Amino acid sequence: MAATGSEEQGGRAYYVTTPIYYVNDAPHLGHAYTTVAGDVLTRWHRQRGEKVWYLTGTDEHGQKIMRTAEANGVTPQEWADKLVDEAWRPLWDHLNIKNDDFIRTTEKRHTDRVQEFVQDLFDKDEIYKGGYEGPYCVGCEEYKLPGELLDGEGEFADLKICAIHKTPVEILKEENYFFKLSEYGPKLLAHYEANPGFIQPESARNEVVNFVKQGLQDLSISRSTFDWGVPVPWDEKHVIYVWIDALLNYATAVGYNENPAKFEETFPADVHLVGKDILRFHAIIWPAMLLAQGLPLPGKIAANGWLMVGGEKMSKSNLTGIKPQDLTSHFGVDAYRWYFLRAISFGQDGSFSWEDFSARYTSELANDYGNLASRVAAMVGKYYGGTLPETTSGGVAEQAVRDGLAKAVTEADRKIGEELDFQGGILAIFDFVKQVNGYITEQEPWKVAKDTSPDGQAALATILYTAAEALRGVAVLLNPVMPETSQKLWDSLGADAALGALADQRIQDAGTWGLLPAGTTVTKGAVLFPRLEEKPA
Repeated sequence: MAATGSEEQGGRAYYVTTPIYYVNDAPHLGHAYTTVAGDVLTRWHRQRGEKVWYLTGTDEHGQKIMRTAEANGVTPQEWADKLVDEAWRPLWDHLNIKNDDFIRTTEKRHTDRVQEFVQDLFDKDEIYKGGYEGPYCVGCEEYKLPGELLDGEGEFADLKICAIHKTPVEILKEENYFFKLSEYGPKLLAHYEANPGFIQPESARNEVVNFVKQGLQDLSISRSTFDWGVPVPWDEKHVIYVWIDALLNYATAVGYNENPAKFEETFPADVHLVGKDILRFHAIIWPAMLLAQGLPLPGKIAANGWLMVGGEKMSKSNLTGIKPQDLTSHFGVDAYRWYFLRAISFGQDGSFSWEDFSARYTSELANDYGNLASRVAAMVGKYYGGTLPETTSGGVAEQAVRDGLAKAVTEADRKIGEELDFQGGILAIFDFVKQVNGYITEQEPWKVAKDTSPDGQAALATILYTAAEALRGVAVLLNPVMPETSQKLWDSLGADAALGALADQRIQDAGTWGLLPAGTTVTKGAVLFPRLEEKPA
């Protein structure tokens, strides 16, 4: 994936990250949900004219990946290379993800900087040697507290199991190095209080605050029972705990200790997008590490909920993992990008069903949006030979459409660009689409066309110009969400020749009325959202 070129603009970058994903298996809908959300957010800010840096990548160390590789008869590095090359990068290309960088934790640019960071903490007496024994979940790569475990049932009867992975924990005893995390509880609580938007949504914030208030334990930051990881620089019998290694990608990928200018203009992240199951690592351990190193803290940590299928969290381990390609092959990539952000309130758990996707596709994309674009282009073609007419009149109905577009721009920009309320922003845009459909239904241009008087023809021109100009605004607003479809609509309106590239249109200017000039050539292209075939068996 090529860089977007946003780094060429001046000023500080709007920096957004996804989690770096474990390469123990191929990506599923849950991974794609977070990554698409980050892509829409960063495309939105690019379309504001801002400098943007969007980072994603893969987490390739740790016991879980080592065991997966062994089970497949290859080395951990061979396994990681295969998954990245054959599954992760191709999927992000397929979903039209425009990330600026892709970090792998096995890259030298990362591992060298991780060693430097940890060595620095050791030199500052933030790390000490000790021993630890306790329950460990390999799936989470985390020692568990007693209250975080469940009693096993069935084949796991009499065993303690991880509440997330539903598999037995292992009791580990080893000599480790520890980070003095316990000393940072008061500083973290002070930061949470001074920055109430630091952790989102509020339910996630409350969970973290309550956890920290109970008192933090020092954190084991090394492992000595296996060797697949970054060696501890002063004691190579140990490897650095995979979460310390992984969290540092947000710094190493933007030039920590390597490219001071890049680091200064990018770090810290404005938004870390994470799944709620890894919230504590990002909201407690990561800021504590930064405080210990004297580095600035991120702007916000936004935890999305779980995608549920049949009431179960989507993951490979419980067999509800669905490949995104299973859906894009049927609904198309743009509809896929739209659906999950439209159907689920970001930050909350959401249920997926094929039937819901089909119903929303048909009613909102095909009938409301796609049909509007087709109708307008067809009528301009029929009544004006494909040349957009000039509006010479207008009244209350037209003013309502103008006001509706301005409102949609303001609401969508606030909700998507600032509040990460993707569902609310998309709904604001589609409420406007419905308004324009209602305007055409009420104005009945097919009847007005029969009035050949000057007033009648002026009214017809006004109706069709109003509808086309409204679609111009919709194309700009939906470009971050559905870039391929928006480009088709932009081309259909003849806007590229008249106004320039769609990517260069500014969100904040989308509500300015009258930008699409009369005289542009409007063409009726392919249907934006074709009728769905039967659901594949």
